[in-house]
Amino acid sequence: MSSMEKQQILITGGCGFVGRHLTAALLAENNNEIWIVDDLSIGRHPSKWETPALVAAGTDDGVEHFRTADGQTIHFLNSDFAVLAYAELKRGPALHFPMLPKFDEIYHLASVVGGRMIIDGDPLAVGIDLSIDAAFFLWAAKVNRPERILYASSSASYPISLQRDGEAMALEEAMIDFGDTLGKPDFTYGWSKLTGEYLGRIAAKQYGLNVGVVRPFSGYGEDQDPSYPVPAIALRVAARQKPVRVWGSGLQGRDFVHIDDCCQACIRTARKITDGSAVNIGSGVLTSFRDLARLMIDIEGYDADVQGTDNRPVGVAQRYCNPEHMERTLGWKPEISLRDGMSRVVAMAHRRLEMGFKPEL
Repeated sequence: MSSMEKQQILITGGCGFVGRHLTAALLAENNNEIWIVDDLSIGRHPSKWETPALVAAGTDDGVEHFRTADGQTIHFLNSDFAVLAYAELKRGPALHFPMLPKFDEIYHLASVVGGRMIIDGDPLAVGIDLSIDAAFFLWAAKVNRPERILYASSSASYPISLQRDGEAMALEEAMIDFGDTLGKPDFTYGWSKLTGEYLGRIAAKQYGLNVGVVRPFSGYGEDQDPSYPVPAIALRVAARQKPVRVWGSGLQGRDFVHIDDCCQACIRTARKITDGSAVNIGSGVLTSFRDLARLMIDIEGYDADVQGTDNRPVGVAQRYCNPEHMERTLGWKPEISLRDGMSRVVAMAHRRLEMGFKPEL
């Protein structure tokens, strides 16, 4: 590829929280033309994005075109990716519907996602991710054959037996062994992501595609939907509630990593890993939700107790990673400290309160 030729990049599910930030990170390279396929069941239409800010530039054969302030191009197709993939498979690579270019990179994020209320409360809806991933890898192998693929798995793929209270350990990539006995992952979301990883390995080994897999731990960011724990707690703190409540006992712990760091790890993985193997994205630091709330209270500068709440889904007791393989393989580690990241989230919570958001439990 010449220095003047832009990479063609597809992000499935690109209008969601991760997709928007990944789009911004890829645009910052100033050498990419971005395509997004998203059915907007969860995501936000590109015309409503704050970062990156986009200007409409017309519609052609159902594809909406947008420009950034510096003239870069984003193409958006409002479609269920599985439906699009099966349509292209049926018509064949010579008859794309709609016409899609051959991609240099694809970041496959499309899935049904949500907090514990969705994972625990509507498991069959989450299970549709199995169909999305099957359609994606079949389409990638038979129709598009991109140069590189990034599959977004999840730390929910890890066996829940390794994440019990008092027995949890730093989760390592080798703890998921497709050549031996697999442990039970976290409900249908974990099963679907584990299966997606398996498909990625098959795509690499049997179909010759270059596939990298990431297992992000607890990603968070300023504009994350307030149904997720971090922004939800931040709204309560910004409202200076007393006490500040968290779900469950609040003693359950997670490995928090800022979304901007997550995106950098995704890009590195797409360009370094080719055999379908996985890499964690995390800090290796376990933080309880009570301690997270206390950190936000300290940032806000007031005094309040932190209390748990009964009758709310909480997931596993403890989930955090061993980052050694990530640091060695990617030559990278997260740059945004937990305090700096939470300071950004609390600042956004104040803006959200001004916009009429209500802190809810």
